[in-house]
Amino acid sequence: MSAGPGANRPLELGRWRWEHSVGPGWLLLGDVGFEGFYEDDIPLALCAQIEGLFVDLPPRPRERFTLVGCAPVGALADLLDRLSAEALGTERAWLGDISIMAPPPDVPPVWWGEYLGDVVVLACRPSITMPEAVDVDLDGFVDVYDRTEAVVRPGDVDEFVLLGRNEAPYGTCRDVTGVFREQAAPPVPQVRLLGCRPETPLLTALGAVGQSTEAARRRRRIHAEVYMVAADGSASQVIGAVVSGTVSAGEPSRLGAGLFDVTVDSDPREPLPLGILGILEHWYTRRPAEKNLWAGYDRELRHHWAGVALAHRSDAADRPAGATYDLDGRFVTDIEGFYCAIGEAINGPGGYFGWNLDAFDDCLAGRFGARVPFRLVWHDSAVAREHLVAGYDRRRLGPAITLEYLLDMLAAHHVEIDLR
Repeated sequence: MSAGPGANRPLELGRWRWEHSVGPGWLLLGDVGFEGFYEDDIPLALCAQIEGLFVDLPPRPRERFTLVGCAPVGALADLLDRLSAEALGTERAWLGDISIMAPPPDVPPVWWGEYLGDVVVLACRPSITMPEAVDVDLDGFVDVYDRTEAVVRPGDVDEFVLLGRNEAPYGTCRDVTGVFREQAAPPVPQVRLLGCRPETPLLTALGAVGQSTEAARRRRRIHAEVYMVAADGSASQVIGAVVSGTVSAGEPSRLGAGLFDVTVDSDPREPLPLGILGILEHWYTRRPAEKNLWAGYDRELRHHWAGVALAHRSDAADRPAGATYDLDGRFVTDIEGFYCAIGEAINGPGGYFGWNLDAFDDCLAGRFGARVPFRLVWHDSAVAREHLVAGYDRRRLGPAITLEYLLDMLAAHHVEIDLR
């Protein structure tokens, strides 16, 4: 595989071509047959299609927990007192967030506790293990990056400290059930690389298929980041798109002579939403030329729109300080919409200027298109004032980011704001 004349330039400036009429759609960079550490930039294959990488899963189900032998204090004790006094519905028994920690100073190495979000108290009853304590049934979500993640029980902890937001004390419990679990099976068991032109490392893995030794299994291990190959042959990373697992089969592909269909038994990992494919189409021939193409997406896909914009962002120098930028606020109905809108205000259609608070703060520090101080004219700001309000954000499992918070953040970076 050759990137042509641009092979010694950054990857995104290279041109990836092949002789077949279909594709390529995807480039895989990573490593095969690694032990421990792996390289992340070895060309492994060009592929026409990938099955199983983009799949819509059902919503993550709420989880059930029990605080066993709980001695509640603070807001948790107050809520349990009300729960015992009257039959509360789940809305009135909502607790919010709770952290489960080891009591200081006995924090086990590399364990910083677990965070439960959007927690509802379901029931409270006398504990069967401890007199004068209670067992508390909850539901909510363990805060994990991926629903397949293992949550490992720390060793040598015989009591847990319970904390609310801002470390407010909620008491202690002797045990907690439902939080710690083994890694789940992958929701999509296999990924298939269709119309694949493998490079030498992947050919080596295919050569080990059918061999039962441990060494052969290691040779079939693959971890690759996925890049979209655009119509002009340029490649850009699809953030979060990874093919990771064990090569289990390979056969000639109907998509072209010399191409293979390669099956990878996936490691536990959630696929990306199917809607990302539609987002990527906006960048396939050139950068979007029209603003607000993201406006019809839901919050999850707006987030991924900003991620695609990040992967395609320009390295052009910042415009001078003192410039004025116009933010189209008509579709800023959530925080993800704000990131999409501010990206286009600063850097034009398909532009990037952050996709979470930390990234937004980094962008305001420079090197992302604008240099402070600058002036931001926020048109139709009433939309954000109506929607970016105080409350609990169930997507983020935390307090909602308000318009006032964003305005304060902008002002702290010496941005003049003109709300219209």
